[in-house]
Amino acid sequence: MHGNVFNQSLEFMLINLGYAVVCLFVSVIALIVIDKVIFKEIDFIKEIKNGNIAASLFQSVLLFFIGYVVSSSLN
Repeated sequence: MHGNVFNQSLEFMLINLGYAVVCLFVSVIALIVIDKVIFKEIDFIKEIKNGNIAASLFQSVLLFFIGYVVSSSLN
């Protein structure tokens, strides 16, 4: 009985790990597309290093919403 529960838990954890890897891959691709295609004239890393708080807030919110959309689409 315990082996069966252990196997089911292990399968469930591996499935969740697979979803997490897919979510990470899709998030990185979405961030690259947004950064290189949509906002190609703005260097956000340079702006953040120069102390632009608006750029850092925008990047933070962008990362949050990409993660939210991808995670909700995988559930």
